Amino acid sequence: MCRSSVSPPVSNSGHDSGESVESIVYIVTSGGRRIPAHAKILASASPVLESIIDQKRRSSEKTIPINGVPCDAVEVFVSFLYFNRCNEEQMEKFGIHLLALAHVYLVPQLKAQCAKALIGWLTVENVVDILQLARLCDAPDLYLKCMKVISNRFKSVEETEAWKFLQNNDPFLELEILKFIDDVESRRKSTRKHMQEQSLYFQLSEAMDCLQHICTEGCTSVGPYDRKPSKNRAPCSKFSTCEGLQHSIYHFANCKKRVNGGCVRCKRMWQLFKLHSSICESPDSTCKVPLCRQFKTRGTQVKNNKQEARWELLVKKVVAAKAISSLSLQKRKLEQQELQPRSLEKPSIVM
Repeated sequence: MCRSSVSPPVSNSGHDSGESVESIVYIVTSGGRRIPAHAKILASASPVLESIIDQKRRSSEKTIPINGVPCDAVEVFVSFLYFNRCNEEQMEKFGIHLLALAHVYLVPQLKAQCAKALIGWLTVENVVDILQLARLCDAPDLYLKCMKVISNRFKSVEETEAWKFLQNNDPFLELEILKFIDDVESRRKSTRKHMQEQSLYFQLSEAMDCLQHICTEGCTSVGPYDRKPSKNRAPCSKFSTCEGLQHSIYHFANCKKRVNGGCVRCKRMWQLFKLHSSICESPDSTCKVPLCRQFKTRGTQVKNNKQEARWELLVKKVVAAKAISSLSLQKRKLEQQELQPRSLEKPSIVM
């Protein structure tokens, strides 16, 4: 029991503030503590308390019961209605109770502060209990954060007493949590798949650049048909890709299985040549990449084919990746130019 009364947050009597004694009401806690407060301040801070005070005035009753929470939590709540603040120690000790009071009595500022504080104090042990409170108090940010913590650490949460109690008493919330975890995992798989696809498109885009480079300028061991590669030529900036392509081109030119269509490596090189022809914007007479003109001619003859539709989609993705790579390269060059130290400039000598 906590029956010791406390002073009103502002004054000990209504006369000090110029108000009548009738303007003072008493908040009565479940432990019997009586907390005096000014009716006008309570009414201005909470529409629910305003409605209760209006009803009390008709019956000349001066007490407002607030039950179900510790006496000290009620006192902190009343203090917040006066000063619109509470310290970290009070929030840590009574945050859960204050969130419930803020929800019941419609005090949005306190509710937001409680939700923010509780997010920072989530643990495996308390996350299920706080989730249930967030659900009851309509605190969406806190609810979502609790769901994410449970999803990320479900194996540990599953061992807690709070989770076992939830399973036995609230199967609908359990189903909601499990559905959320399943959705999160599905999104993760979808994101991984998307990232892998994007990585493939960027690799193909780089391969197209290297193929154009090899067939137009030449690299270390393979070059255009009308020019011999230079023996002293230094590796290019994308040599890791160029080197593999050079080996594949050399293999494609000398493979004997290719005639019967039995070489997987040659098929891949064939597809790269076809992909180049699909994105090549050079005139047929000037492009030095092998088979470019032949593939362009064949492409105009094939229509209404599902396989070709899928191929066109791949081409669009590679073209988009090529454009993004080009923009990224330009941005990096501009950033490097801006970051060049001005100290490289010759300083003026003052005599």
